[in-house]
Amino acid sequence: MKIVGTVLAGGLSTRMNGPEKTLLAIGNTPLIERVVGRFAEQIAPLIISANGDPARFDWLKLPVISDTIEGFAGPLAGVLASMRWATEHTNAEAVLSVAADTPFFPLNYSQKMLENAQPDTIRLANSNNRRHPVFGLWPVGLADQLEEFLAAGDRKVMMFVEQYANELIEFPCADVDPFFNVNSPDDLIKAKTILEKQS
Repeated sequence: MKIVGTVLAGGLSTRMNGPEKTLLAIGNTPLIERVVGRFAEQIAPLIISANGDPARFDWLKLPVISDTIEGFAGPLAGVLASMRWATEHTNAEAVLSVAADTPFFPLNYSQKMLENAQPDTIRLANSNNRRHPVFGLWPVGLADQLEEFLAAGDRKVMMFVEQYANELIEFPCADVDPFFNVNSPDDLIKAKTILEKQS
């Protein structure tokens, strides 16, 4: 399959008490830079889905795509914008997404998500009996249906996913869930501890 990778960075960071969490650093490197670096080793081309001033990500030297649906409609809006970009600029069959606040996602994430993938099936990552809806493989052929879903005011990822062929791709979970994400100041402290142990 021909794929575009997208880093979903459109969250409002409501639990970080002000700062945009993707620009917060662990090990002197912003979260989003860690995620982009990890993903760039696995897939190309790569884009960033984010609202607001795209200039704040200029140093990453990647296209920054804003939502096509107004009102901060959640991660699915970022997926839709990425699908539209992929269709306009490439001949990709699907978009593979990661979250910008998840710095330890698996190094073989792309490989496993694409292995034996079907062009009409949504795939979501799963670890420790927990689905990770922001980590998904999204066929671009579902873009119109996704736009209709969001335009109707729906936001829940699984409500959309379960309308179509879908499957979970299992990732092992050792000491730390590889899909651990930074949502709060306490999570940022935990991420720094994890990084120190991995160094």
